[in-house]
Amino acid sequence: MAGRYFPAALMARRNLTRTKMRSLLASLGIVIGVIAIASLGMFGVALQYSFTQNLGDIGNQITVSPNTAENVTELTERDVRDIQRVASPTATVAPVKQRVEPVSFDRRTTGRQLVYGVENPAELYEAREGRITEPFRTGALVGANIAEEHDLHPGSTITVNESTVRVRAVLAEGDAFSSLNPDNRVLLPASSFQERGYSQVYVIESSGSRANETAMAIRNSLNDRQERVNVMELGSIVDTIEQQFQIINTVLVGIASISLLVAGISILNVMLMSTVERREEIGVLRAVGYQKRDVLKVMLMEATLLGVLGGVAGVVLSLGAGLAINHYTVGDATAVFRMANAWYLGAAFSFGVVTSIVSGLYPAWKAASEEPVEALRG
Repeated sequence: MAGRYFPAALMARRNLTRTKMRSLLASLGIVIGVIAIASLGMFGVALQYSFTQNLGDIGNQITVSPNTAENVTELTERDVRDIQRVASPTATVAPVKQRVEPVSFDRRTTGRQLVYGVENPAELYEAREGRITEPFRTGALVGANIAEEHDLHPGSTITVNESTVRVRAVLAEGDAFSSLNPDNRVLLPASSFQERGYSQVYVIESSGSRANETAMAIRNSLNDRQERVNVMELGSIVDTIEQQFQIINTVLVGIASISLLVAGISILNVMLMSTVERREEIGVLRAVGYQKRDVLKVMLMEATLLGVLGGVAGVVLSLGAGLAINHYTVGDATAVFRMANAWYLGAAFSFGVVTSIVSGLYPAWKAASEEPVEALRG
């Protein structure tokens, strides 16, 4: 068997080089198909990576709020203790108060602003300018957007409900999709609020899986007899978004696969034409002792070579396209070497080779089925 394999490969290569232009055009279809599948797949991965990167590290965050549908308007100290009890020892549990107050940033224009009362803001935020004092008992902290809009800096003063307070720090920008995002917030000490209850409780766990466990524990503890609280687990939102991107990637690859079907038809046409043109040659091979399986092997080897050559060229060009896609999408060209992209490159190459072989099956069977006498008659 080995003695016949190498001649079959050599004959296949010789046959393809005799009709270089036709073989090139047939292989070009595979190249285009592989590039289409791999590039669209990598484009989808780059979009997903870019989006989840913008989401930031929010998968470990939980927000607990009162269920107003059940006439629960605030969270009590007991609720906070229950949340602290079921959370992990390393978790950050931060109760927050809220109210709408008239706020003036320039002593002339006054508008109503949602202000937040936090006991230990240093557990949640970092300062871009100034310093977050511990304990936080006086002054105010402002988000980056508010600071830029009103030209506020540490030492500036703002008026909250006719009381003048000094800005202690400008907070660093937060994740846009996070419920903790401070960019448009004014934070005051929780002790300045008359309300005893809390509007929300933020929980930050060490990981997304731990956050999921804590969210379930909070529901079991606080919603045992009545749906008193709503628990929003941001990790589940991230997972849902990633699942949607996977669906989009599948659709994109499915659309790109159509180009490989067109390439398969092109190879089918090339192989059929080759079979007709080499009918007498095939008859001679059969007459000198070649069996049907030998002719079949030669023809399938030609189709395989077309697929492999087209697949390799397509993968190389797709890597170049992937470098450009990741450079302009996520700003990091080397991100093309992520495992997800390797899967798309491998799948595109395999699909190209398989398409080529399948397209060559009928021409190969037709050539192998030629009777030597009929073939030699032309």
